[in-house]
Amino acid sequence: MEAKQQTRVHIRWFIRRDMPEVLRIEQASHDFPWCEEDFLRCLCQRNCVGMVAEQGENVVGFMIYELHKTKLHIMNFAVHAEHRRSGIGMQMVENLIRKLSSRRRTKITLELRETNLDAQFFFRAAGFRAVGVAREWYPDSGEDAYLIEYRLRMPSDEFAEVENRIGA
Repeated sequence: MEAKQQTRVHIRWFIRRDMPEVLRIEQASHDFPWCEEDFLRCLCQRNCVGMVAEQGENVVGFMIYELHKTKLHIMNFAVHAEHRRSGIGMQMVENLIRKLSSRRRTKITLELRETNLDAQFFFRAAGFRAVGVAREWYPDSGEDAYLIEYRLRMPSDEFAEVENRIGA
């Protein structure tokens, strides 16, 4: 398989006029896609944030996530089929990882359908790890979900202890 060239995108807030392009990407990307009402219901919540990846004038990917006290939770994520494997999804994930802080939100979580192998490989390559299984998580299919997370790497206390012993 031929590797695509890396595509640089502008990542910005999801705005109302992005909805038609986001819906097209969503319909083409998921077996059980969200409808416009699903997006609006989620985005109307105070703790829900929408981002889009834009190349030129075109939306080529999007991400919807929730802000929680100690984590960010990805609700929905997709890249346009013609732009996959060109680094756009990774840029969106890296943008989200930069929002983590050792003093506040230290991890990103999400659920993945057990049959969504492409997403499993993608998030594994981005540094996410499976931490559990939710049985019959998806009401539309009864399918299980893998619970995955990315944890912010904390500075090791091990070096501080060594430093203290030397200073004593």
